[in-house]
Amino acid sequence: MRQNLARRAALVDAAIEVLARDGARGLTFRAVDAAADVPKGTASNYFSNRDDLLTQAGGRIYERMRPDEATMEAMQAGPATRARTAVLVREVVERVSAFRTGYLALLELRLEATRRPELRAVLTARVKGDVEENVHHHLASGLPGDADAVKMIYLAANWLVVERLTLPDVFPEKEAGDLITALVERLLPADEE
Repeated sequence: MRQNLARRAALVDAAIEVLARDGARGLTFRAVDAAADVPKGTASNYFSNRDDLLTQAGGRIYERMRPDEATMEAMQAGPATRARTAVLVREVVERVSAFRTGYLALLELRLEATRRPELRAVLTARVKGDVEENVHHHLASGLPGDADAVKMIYLAANWLVVERLTLPDVFPEKEAGDLITALVERLLPADEE
């Protein structure tokens, strides 16, 4: 059966919204149909089962979180300093936090991945690729710090996003920004004079 790619994408996007709103237990074909505003039974025509839908949602979140080319170029511009690195980390935290439903859905998917090997494989490949790409871009740009520092910043920034999206009063925006600066200053070597 020939399928409409735009409708498939809309259904996967609707699945992300359902995951964020209702959790993994609330992700049903019927809920996705309702969220996508399509006739009942549509999602079941596009996905062989719930695991297929979960796996495709996991892949789609990363597609939507990936910065566009203009953003990537802007991130490469500027001085290769600790201060610039702190600004870049803040921008990433803000950009990822702006896709609130995507990140919350990703948290649901990570929990589901502990029980679903196929989903775990998709998320593992995406996260490993994301980490490797972050390290590569950081090192290629000449920013201070080594691969381990980039990975530690990655881990800390990801948990900061979780805090900002789930318990925003724990680290209000200004404090979160100050913590990013402190993190970068502690992990990266001082700028050469």
